[in-house]
Formats: sequence, C-alpha cells, structure tokens
Amino acid sequence: MRPAFAADLPPLVAILRGLQPERAADVGRVLFDCGLRGVEVPLNRPGALPAIATLAAMAPADALVGAGTVLAEADVDAVAQAGGRLIVSPHFDPAIVARTIARGLIAAPGVFTASEAFAALRAGAHALKLFPAEGSSPAALRALATVLPEDTPLWPVGGLEPEHLAAWRAAGATGFGIGGALFKPAFDLDEIARRARAFVAAWHG
Repeated sequence: MRPAFAADLPPLVAILRGLQPERAADVGRVLFDCGLRGVEVPLNRPGALPAIATLAAMAPADALVGAGTVLAEADVDAVAQAGGRLIVSPHFDPAIVARTIARGLIAAPGVFTASEAFAALRAGAHALKLFPAEGSSPAALRALATVLPEDTPLWPVGGLEPEHLAAWRAAGATGFGIGGALFKPAFDLDEIARRARAFVAAWHG
C-alpha cells in the first residue's frame, strides 16, 4: 500500500556525488532556490556525511535531504545522525530497508526487475528507484507499473536529461533521480542553477 506521505515525496532528487562539504551550503541554496526539494549525497565519496548535515540544517521545511549509495545498516544510522531522512541504495537489501524504517526514515532501494520491486515493497520500501535507467526504457517501466500496486512511487535514475522526463512520466514515473546532468564537482554555481532550472521546467512542462 502506498505510504500516506508518498504524495509529498519530491519529484526531482538531485544526486550530489562528490559534493565537497565546504560547498554544500552554496550548492544547496542554489538548488532550493531553483525549486528542487529532494537532495541526496552519495556516501561513496569523501565528505558525504558533513555535506548531508549542512544541507539538512539549511533545507526548507518541505525539502527531503538524505544519502545515496547506502550499502550497510551502519550507513543508515550515520545518515540519521547527520540529520538526513532519505535513504537511497543502488540495490535492494531487506536489512537496509528494515533499518531505515526502524529509524523512521524514507527507504528508496534500487530495483530493476518485477521480482525485486515486489520484494522491496513487501519489505516496506516507500519508493522504488529504477536503476540503471539507461539499461531500461519507458516501455519497461510502463509494463512494471501495470502490475505494481497503484500509485507506487517510481523513480528512474541514471543517464537522464531534461528532454527525457516527459516520456518516462507518460510511462508512469512519479519522480527522478538526477545525477551528472545536474551536478558535478567541477560545475560552478551558475552552471548548476542553469541545469536545475532546465530540469524543473521539464518537470512542469
């Protein structure tokens, strides 16, 4: 069953891989000012937890901040300690989902097949990350959405550009994780803002 707060999940989640903690406040401010309300910092780069703490402290009340590439239960605890509320993994691990739920956080594990999707939902996942989206298609997502519980939050992630969003949404995507097309450590703030505005416009368009 769809969680009661699923309608409040952000439709666009910025994946800030490699975000330096000292830039977190400036990057976060740009993204929030552009209208984004979902932010995750993958844990497989240095400085992720301090960056999450900074973003969580400054985020608007309606924003959701958390971590990506969460691979262990201990990571869930560390993210919770930093103030993060969103736990995103590239895969489905029932132990990570259970720990996320136990901490009162939002679980968005990665899935690619119907078997993984149903297993993740049985474990209590709040949203499903379709990953890697490059290896799938809107047609595949449409078929998957047909058999999943109605209104299951589905977020394609991987290789997405603004012009891709319409086809995925028509197929049943309820949100997206946006990585390198939105943020890279080498991008300056103006470039990040330009890309963020393009994705927000594509979502609303």
